[in-house]
Amino acid sequence: MSSSFKLSAVSVVASLACALAPVMLVPAAHAATPITVTSQSALDGPIRYTVRVTSKQFGNSQETRTIRSGETDDFTWKTVPPGGPVAGTDACPNYASLPVDTNGAMIRQTQIRFAPVVSSDGTASVQMNFQAQTPRGVKTVTSGGKTLKCPNDVRMSQILRFTMPVNGSTKTLTLSDGTEVAVSAKR
Repeated sequence: MSSSFKLSAVSVVASLACALAPVMLVPAAHAATPITVTSQSALDGPIRYTVRVTSKQFGNSQETRTIRSGETDDFTWKTVPPGGPVAGTDACPNYASLPVDTNGAMIRQTQIRFAPVVSSDGTASVQMNFQAQTPRGVKTVTSGGKTLKCPNDVRMSQILRFTMPVNGSTKTLTLSDGTEVAVSAKR
């Protein structure tokens, strides 16, 4: 005795669909590339530098700039000296090199050229050129056979090289005249 089993094509397809449905709905598991999150930016990325000058002779100034490793930036501050600007004329010797206001009177000026290079360990090697001028009263000079009253300018120039971390801490430097320059850097 033989028994025969006949299935219609529709019932075969329905059976296969029911059997394969769970496999088709679940996506195959593939290994994904892991994502590494880091709080550090590239060494040549932008870093915020704050430079603060505290000086009895040249005044107090502060500014924050964002620059990259290997770039230079120039900070320039012009302020009115105690006692006000000191009058001068273009006939005064070296008048063209003096910082003056709109009336041609000498004022104070502080300039810093800032050049950091950040190494792989996150330490910045910095070269900083500090220059400042201020009037200290007047002086009598003879120029072209004339006696003139010209600003008595006091100048200071110093180049500093130092290292500092770029983690937000502050590096304070004291210049030869007692001026303090505080620098902080943060990624």
